[in-house]
Amino acid sequence: MLNAMDQDIASLYEEAGIAGLRTRFVGPLIQLARHGSMTIQELATTVEVTHSAMSQTAAAMRAAGFADSAESSDGRTRRIQLSERGREVLPLLEAEWRATEATVRELEAEIPYALSQVVQDIHAALATRSFRQRLDDNLAKARKGHLQ
Repeated sequence: MLNAMDQDIASLYEEAGIAGLRTRFVGPLIQLARHGSMTIQELATTVEVTHSAMSQTAAAMRAAGFADSAESSDGRTRRIQLSERGREVLPLLEAEWRATEATVRELEAEIPYALSQVVQDIHAALATRSFRQRLDDNLAKARKGHLQ
């Protein structure tokens, strides 16, 4: 189910013509926009993944052109920062992030009981209105400044 939701989010990027953007880049790119350059460990801690996972994500973000290596005063650590391309896509990423959070809150509001039923209930809720439909609606609101 999470994979299907992830694919719906990824389809937004494809429709926007943003080649190479993976959903796992969004959190780190938003954090880089907020904090400037960061070490791999700082970024891993902030988005709550392992150093190894963030190292791989950072390499993929650089390869896709969304992040660049940054100067570091400590030769033992690597820093990264947003690239020009990363800055260009940031408004969409921030709006999509808000829209996704709103979409998840919507789904959670439709599920008033035990977590053991959550997966089945989310499947049923998405059968009536897909995550992508909800995301599109919330993205439109976010772009108009109606979501915080």
